[in-house]
Amino acid sequence: MNKNNYAVIMAGGIGSRFWPVSTKEFPKQFHDMLGTGQSLLQKTFSRLQKIIPSENIYILTNEIYLELTLQHLPQISKEQIVLEPAMRNTAACILLSALKVRKENPDALMLVAPSDHWIEDENAFAADVRACFGAAQREDILLTLGIEPTFPNTGYGYIESDKNDPSIITKVQQFREKPDYKTAKKFLTAGNFLWNAGIFIWSAESIINSFEKYLPEMTSLFLSGIDALNTSKEKSFVDNNYPKAENISIDYGILEKAENVFVKRASFDWNDLGTWGALHERLEKDDSKNAIVNAETYLDNSKNNMIFTASKKLVILDGIDDYIVVDNEDVLLLFPKQKEQEIKELLKVVSDKFDKKYL
Repeated sequence: MNKNNYAVIMAGGIGSRFWPVSTKEFPKQFHDMLGTGQSLLQKTFSRLQKIIPSENIYILTNEIYLELTLQHLPQISKEQIVLEPAMRNTAACILLSALKVRKENPDALMLVAPSDHWIEDENAFAADVRACFGAAQREDILLTLGIEPTFPNTGYGYIESDKNDPSIITKVQQFREKPDYKTAKKFLTAGNFLWNAGIFIWSAESIINSFEKYLPEMTSLFLSGIDALNTSKEKSFVDNNYPKAENISIDYGILEKAENVFVKRASFDWNDLGTWGALHERLEKDDSKNAIVNAETYLDNSKNNMIFTASKKLVILDGIDDYIVVDNEDVLLLFPKQKEQEIKELLKVVSDKFDKKYL
């Protein structure tokens, strides 16, 4: 296993579309959403551990999740957890981790991946990552893994690759925002558009150089504390300066501006598990297409439902079609699956009405 290979797992999100299971105190990355016996964070760490030394895997998360992270990953040291004292999107946390990694190992190559994605063929994933590590070691490039679209999804961003380049790794022409259905169909027909999975590979040196070019103020802010990183003074520096960083994503801040961004078409199936419907899509189902996690069920004339309970509860349904049915301690949710994008807004309404009790 190459000691120059590092991974950064982004695990700071709240996952509000998975409410009421995912809450601010206990977000979805710490839940066993797939019914595998592992939380999504544990599953991601296990996947990366097969190709990257475990001591080289960092967890980026909010400071309120320190103890949860240590509980779920007792095999890592506290120094491997990079704590965000404030929510500042993905650019700031990636830059901070890149500076820490480069200080430890100037020759480091980095994989950046979310903590809550579903990947079925982990061997294919490992092969793709190794190919990208090799390319990032040879050239000053920023790489992303693009997913072959299987239908005109309007919930994902897209990557337009060079249509005339037959190579495995091709230059990115541009990143495209989440399209409407008509545009998504055109993307699918064109054949050179891929779903943006938010999985990145680069050398620590290359990504820091890009930050210096495209986000110089943020880079200057963090470089002012370079001596403190990886020492006992790091927390004080980060607490005092991290909240000053611009709130911007890595996509907007760097990737949409840089000239050296390339994409590899992924050879594995993928799902971002962003909603209950996405989870339903990936789970095994009964003959009536009901997906069931951690529940006993008696179902009559009910189909296409996503059923999840926190305590192996018996769920009885009759004449219920295409619903999200979630029982989580003090909340019972029955909600039309086709309206799942409204759950995030529903959470705000419910929390305001009940004084934030169910956040």
